[in-house]
Amino acid sequence: MKDNVYSRILIHANRAKGIARRYFVTNGFDGALTMLGLMVAFASRENVEITIAITACLGAAIALFMSGISSAYLSEVAERKKELEDLEGALLSDLSESDYGRASRYVPVLVALVNGLSPLLISLLIITPLWLTQIGISLPISPFIAAIILAMIIIFFLGVMLGVLGKEFWLWTGLRTLAIAGLTLLIISMV
Repeated sequence: MKDNVYSRILIHANRAKGIARRYFVTNGFDGALTMLGLMVAFASRENVEITIAITACLGAAIALFMSGISSAYLSEVAERKKELEDLEGALLSDLSESDYGRASRYVPVLVALVNGLSPLLISLLIITPLWLTQIGISLPISPFIAAIILAMIIIFFLGVMLGVLGKEFWLWTGLRTLAIAGLTLLIISMV
């Protein structure tokens, strides 16, 4: 009986995949652009200590995580509550203990985790060259330049993901997000 309840809740939660995908790409893009901005700023300065750069990047990544998880959770709880109340009003019954009601409580948690974890994980991936340098692994280029290249690659693939999801030509959407990253890089370089 319990397995049946969980599978019905999963069916309702499965419908939230599209929302979670959008949050992953949107906040992942935010994380990648934030790290790109930090790396461009660090690369444009002489003698930036790696430990200071890592600390600044981790601070930004944690802030993006907290912002993503809390904003998505609060907005999704409000949306799900309104949808549940509207449905209860239309059916003239309490649905809080139904599969739909339970899913309305679990989906905001799932979406919030995706929204918070995507910029955090992408940020951590982008600062990998800095960590490698910190532990003594020599890179053929500056760790900041390596991180910039990594950020651009990730941004391109986020665009590719958008293209696949939106059934657009993947190369075009990848290049479009890469152009946005290039413009961001240019603006930051001029500051």
